[in-house]
Amino acid sequence: MTQRSSGGVQVKNADVPWDEAFDSIAYLDRNYRDLQPEDAEILQIIRDHFGDHFRKQGVGSVSGIDVGAGVNLYPALAMLPWCDEITLFERSSPNVEYLKGQVRSYEENWDKFWTALCRKKAYNSLGMDPRERFREVVKVEQGDIFELKEHEGRWSVGTMFFVAESMTNSPGEFALGVERFMRALAPDAPFAAAFMAHSKGYHAGEHFFPACDVGESDVYASLERFARDFKVMPLKSSARVRKGYKGMIIAYGWRRNSNAAIPID
Repeated sequence: MTQRSSGGVQVKNADVPWDEAFDSIAYLDRNYRDLQPEDAEILQIIRDHFGDHFRKQGVGSVSGIDVGAGVNLYPALAMLPWCDEITLFERSSPNVEYLKGQVRSYEENWDKFWTALCRKKAYNSLGMDPRERFREVVKVEQGDIFELKEHEGRWSVGTMFFVAESMTNSPGEFALGVERFMRALAPDAPFAAAFMAHSKGYHAGEHFFPACDVGESDVYASLERFARDFKVMPLKSSARVRKGYKGMIIAYGWRRNSNAAIPID
């Protein structure tokens, strides 16, 4: 794994001014005002993964988490039909404020994402207005990804999209971020995670944010101790969201049913 950053300086998650500098609306406008081909491809994969899992397993009491939600609602929408509770876990204060506003009634741009999910019957037959359902089950929790150490095994389905590699340029912190996400899931919980491939960093407004240069092998290595029956693969869609990366990687599968042999840090 290769570090990439301006001037070769290591930038860790704690070094980044997430509260002061992250422009939530600028990031939203660039990435999620429209349904881009990459996100449409991701939605197809995760709706099938979650839909098939819950069709076979049935639905009891299900709690979901989206780690590092940012200003992206579609991971939560992808978990919506099955969850009694969904936690949007986010560090940045501007993002937290945006998410709280969306819980009350999310904006129309997210309708395109829901329509894409509704190509799977489980979503199309939800039985209520998705905004009403979203308002009932979704809550926002502010916190650092590394704090998830205190919540091992808490959630029964989870997502983490463009987070572990987009909060630091440290390979160690990238791997630890993936670990914290996976450890937060209960045994056999289905999960989906997405990563920018070989990112050099990105802008959210005027400020430049760090990224860790990762490829498929890095993502696989970060997951293999914690996941079973999982896949790691590049998206077919070409890199077009912004400059400075080579594509997107999607990973999905299930949390291992035992971590007895895995030491806790």
